[in-house]
Amino acid sequence: MSEARQPCDWLIEAGWIIPVQPAGLVLEAHALVIDGDRITAILPIDEARARYAPDAHVQRPGSVLMPGLINAHTHNPMSLMRGVADDLALMPWLNEHIWPIERAVMTPDFISDGIELAVAEMIRGGTTCCNENYFFPDAQARTYDRLGFRAAISIPVIDFPSAWAASQDEYFDKGLAVHDQYRSHPLLSFSMTPHAPYTVCDASFERIRRYAEQLDLPVHCHIHETAQEITEALNQYGQRPLARLDRLGLVNERLTAVHMTQLTPEEIALCAARGVSVVHCPQSNLKLASGFCPVGALQAAGVNLAIGTDGCASNNDLDMFDELRTAALLAKAVSGDATVFKAAEALHAATLAGARAMGLEQHIGSLEPGKQADIIAIDLDRIEAAPVYDVVSQLVYAGARHWVSDVWIAGRAKMLKCELQDIDVERLLAGTRRWQQTIREIPRT
Repeated sequence: MSEARQPCDWLIEAGWIIPVQPAGLVLEAHALVIDGDRITAILPIDEARARYAPDAHVQRPGSVLMPGLINAHTHNPMSLMRGVADDLALMPWLNEHIWPIERAVMTPDFISDGIELAVAEMIRGGTTCCNENYFFPDAQARTYDRLGFRAAISIPVIDFPSAWAASQDEYFDKGLAVHDQYRSHPLLSFSMTPHAPYTVCDASFERIRRYAEQLDLPVHCHIHETAQEITEALNQYGQRPLARLDRLGLVNERLTAVHMTQLTPEEIALCAARGVSVVHCPQSNLKLASGFCPVGALQAAGVNLAIGTDGCASNNDLDMFDELRTAALLAKAVSGDATVFKAAEALHAATLAGARAMGLEQHIGSLEPGKQADIIAIDLDRIEAAPVYDVVSQLVYAGARHWVSDVWIAGRAKMLKCELQDIDVERLLAGTRRWQQTIREIPRT
């Protein structure tokens, strides 16, 4: 008498599985088992069929299963400003366009609608987690919770008043209250999110350090984004921004430093020694002519390097497949070394390294039994993907977001056979058109 099969929620079969951890491993003709919100097992297809009795059995023989992509830096409400001010340098872009628009439209409804547009785009492109950087963390949390999307909610801090907070005390008090409300949420985590060294004073950075230590939170900040930032910091503080943050006790394993296009060898060594994570946003940096993140040097030093898209107002999309390909190619051009940032390393940066930067590497970023079931399927049974010699290289150098067919977050299907499961697309697009008309009518500097 044969042994009874074990019940489970999902049995997903695929031509290939890329677990990311262990590094370089590719499993052929394997299946992945999900029960509840977690991965139960990864094993050969015949063995999986013999051992498990799933509620749902998904067969994708021409597809790859891999961890969902992690967008380690984004401003998702700004999806409603996609293309609103192109072909400008960073400071004119901010001062003359983005900040005037935000002053006019920033409300909880704007936050919610922008995030929903972004989540729909991210799911369709295989992204299952994001590191948010914006205002109104209460609206952020409500929206990501409603949509069942994994996100790190920002606790924003900036020196000037906004629609969210009128004073420094209010930024901290209101943001920390949202943290306390959602601190046990299964899909939501938090970070202290000072905007940048040029918009946050020493006293606020010192408070950020204390709260980050007390609450065990990452610190997510734009740092060394442009040469102008460095010059102004030297004039104002007599120190480069990273040195100033080091003086204030913030250069450590909690720091997620975004952009980092202006780095000396000594600063790279400091980041490596202190366990800083760097988030590379290549397309936004290219578009704003901000400079080049020294990926090859950071990688050689052992710095944890993640990938982010930045916001749609400066990218202009949330396409992590395109972003990781740009990162891999740009690293080779900047270093002059074609062996730098290999395909598997770029994929690691877009998955497990992003999870590590957010303090979530024990839960997501790789396909391992016991981890959360954040999984995507990518269809390689198509002309543009043929032939397949190296599946990882194929994804990095030829892959496209429209190849993503299926997405699960914490074991829940968010897209099946390219159909979004929880989002009313017609309603979403109608709301986006209304925001477009409103934003068009806003006067700018």
